[in-house]
Amino acid sequence: MDNMLKTDSLSRNQQNVNSKPTLKLVQTALMMGIIIVMAFTPLGYLNLPGLSITFLTVPVAIAAIVIGPTAGFVCGITFGITSFSIGMMGTNPFSATLLNINFVGFFITTIVTRALVGLFTGLFYRLLCKVKANKNLSVILASLSCPLLNTLLFMSSLVAFYYNTSFIQSFVKKGNFPNPFLFVIGFVGIQGLIEAVVCTCVATTITLVLKKVLTR
Repeated sequence: MDNMLKTDSLSRNQQNVNSKPTLKLVQTALMMGIIIVMAFTPLGYLNLPGLSITFLTVPVAIAAIVIGPTAGFVCGITFGITSFSIGMMGTNPFSATLLNINFVGFFITTIVTRALVGLFTGLFYRLLCKVKANKNLSVILASLSCPLLNTLLFMSSLVAFYYNTSFIQSFVKKGNFPNPFLFVIGFVGIQGLIEAVVCTCVATTITLVLKKVLTR
């Protein structure tokens, strides 16, 4: 009888172990679907005169924190592919212009940087967990890191590939920015602040709720 109970317990444990990768795969696919839906509906972007604010860092941050760095990486790629597709379709004049100027640069700026955003957000959260930081604070900091990384990597790539082009120089001259650093600060401005605040608040709230539900 004891042997039967032990066998049954081992079998259940094995099923739990085997189900974890499947669960993560399903969760990742769900977050990818949310990103795609948001990207091509008004949920993903707030378009104002001369200003485009993205909220797609929210699902990327949630995936990176709740599921893990790999999920963050995959969801970051999904975010990047949607951005690349928008440039290909020409629905965003700024993105379409960058694509026409430098195809490779646009690929790196939209897809590679976003993949790294998801990966680094997940790794940063794991690091916070390893140093045993406060759990809620860890979620807040990791959620904040996602939009900050998105802005930092996107703008770094933009400067690296496009700063000396006539297109970006027109913005530089219009804003009278004396160097690339001040151009980044001026160009990001209120947009980066809004993205950071919204992503941090929304991603933190949803992540904390999901963690409570999933750990029951």
